[in-house]
Amino acid sequence: MVRAGEESGNLDNVLSRLAIYIEKSVKVQGKVKGAMIYPGVILFVASVVVFALMVFVIPRFQELFRSSGQDLPGLTKMVMGVSHFFIHFWYLIIFGVTGLVFGVLTSYRSEEGKKTFDRILIDVPVVGDLIQKNGIARVTRTLATLLESGVGIMEALEIASRTAGNVVIEMALMRARESISEGKPLVAPLAKEKYIPNMVTQMIGVGEQTGNLDSMLSKIADFYEDEVDVAVGALTSLMEPLLMVFLGVIIAVLVIAMYLPIFNMASAIGG
Repeated sequence: MVRAGEESGNLDNVLSRLAIYIEKSVKVQGKVKGAMIYPGVILFVASVVVFALMVFVIPRFQELFRSSGQDLPGLTKMVMGVSHFFIHFWYLIIFGVTGLVFGVLTSYRSEEGKKTFDRILIDVPVVGDLIQKNGIARVTRTLATLLESGVGIMEALEIASRTAGNVVIEMALMRARESISEGKPLVAPLAKEKYIPNMVTQMIGVGEQTGNLDSMLSKIADFYEDEVDVAVGALTSLMEPLLMVFLGVIIAVLVIAMYLPIFNMASAIGG
């Protein structure tokens, strides 16, 4: 963009557009990352709580039940077995979680692994919708800024595709770039892409016909940045009750498993 600005003698306007682009991109990325912090913290706290219950609380009940000599319910035996595993094989859990995280990160850094993960993620309900909208917003904002600054469409598409944040959208743009190199319009190949919304292709088509493609792309970016705001809010609102229910179910299972034998003992004594 700086090179295009220097060549066109319009460097001041190019730098101004670049500053606005970076500001909006950082804002959108910050909102998406912020939406992921809350569920991450809740899951971490839940893991710590469950680990503490399994290691320090459940064994106390085991001693009580062992001294009573009664036959334990299946749920109680299962929870005690899990507690025994936590206490005696905790290192396997740490190695397993560490290995899983390392394996996922290593796989995601590879080209094929990233393609696989991105294809899976964009089809996940709610989350996939957010990824798609965020990718469209970033791509159209980048493409509009580049075209406004005098960068050629072929180079602009190549640069913009790398900002998508998802291989599926990136590959869709690269296929469109190949189509343009053959003399076809941009809208034709994009209309065939599953993850490029119809509204986007229609507005790009209007932009190409009227010669205002950069302006249309800016409007698309504005719309999808607002959509990302809405999607982030919806995801946060949905995550909170789901995580509370998830935690409640785990704690309820542990409490019921430990108190079932106590209720049975009380019933036997009452009988």
